[in-house]
Amino acid sequence: MSEPDATPPSGDDVPTVRLDQFLQLAGVAGTGGQAKVLIQSGAVLVDGVLETRRRRKLAPGAVVSVGGEEFEIAAPADA
Repeated sequence: MSEPDATPPSGDDVPTVRLDQFLQLAGVAGTGGQAKVLIQSGAVLVDGVLETRRRRKLAPGAVVSVGGEEFEIAAPADA
């Protein structure tokens, strides 16, 4: 007998949000420009690592740290 297919979901199956969009949704940045400045100034960590790419895709479970606050990316709620 063969084992069931245990391949992880492809990148298209995992819901993501861009880092700059997330900062706006979380209320950390009021505009995309403010999010860009925060990210490029070195004020944002993703999973404890400095992140300067504003288009970095975040998957559920990622932890974003800004100004001493931590935010965990949650999976979208089913409608």
